[in-house]
Amino acid sequence: MDGNPKVSIVIPFYNCPYVDQAIESALNQSYPNIQVIVVDDGSTMYSEKVNPYLNKIRYIKKGNGGTASALNMGIKNATGEYFTWLSSDDLYDRFKVEKQLTFMKESQADFCYGNYHLIDTDNKIISEPAGISMPTRIKFLEIMRKGCIINGCTVMLKVKIFEEVGVFDTSLPYTHDYDLWLRILPNYHFYYFQEPLVMYRVHSEMGSKKYEQVIPREILMVQKKHDKKLEELIAKELLK
Repeated sequence: MDGNPKVSIVIPFYNCPYVDQAIESALNQSYPNIQVIVVDDGSTMYSEKVNPYLNKIRYIKKGNGGTASALNMGIKNATGEYFTWLSSDDLYDRFKVEKQLTFMKESQADFCYGNYHLIDTDNKIISEPAGISMPTRIKFLEIMRKGCIINGCTVMLKVKIFEEVGVFDTSLPYTHDYDLWLRILPNYHFYYFQEPLVMYRVHSEMGSKKYEQVIPREILMVQKKHDKKLEELIAKELLK
């Protein structure tokens, strides 16, 4: 592996007033070998906030198709060996890529998720670190069977994984991340990075608040799809 591998940061963007802050936090990474891809998913507002960064990023405009389709477009255009995703309303710590990548290389990890803080609309931290790690793989499998404990913006993974399991399922508007993690889980260990390096913004327009009525139904669909496989994985772990 290259000693200084490229990391592609994909920022899906749809009518988000915080997008310039997200781009700034991606471009300000201490790690030098990055590619920042902003995928505009048919925005009708705030696109002008991207303009100052056009010579430093890869900017892709597409028709509105949802976050999963925007992420997939970013993955298709990614030239990095590693992929990370940054929501347009969230922020990366300046050392996010560098520290997480160093940890992954030392651990020989292909997939890593991590800790994060909650912030308000003024970027003020409003919580203790909110990430969840499990002491064993079996505990991790059991909790992932009940719900997704992974914040997608804390994830860093090797791009080769997409070639093996596919990309995000565009038929799942809200749980495409949960579904993808469950597709990756059978063949990979999910490493956890303890230091909080992502700031997850809580605000009235965030998707988890706007669509809280429909998300539980979609979660059940994903769980039903993967339950048998997870049951088999848990049984296998119990035999070890």
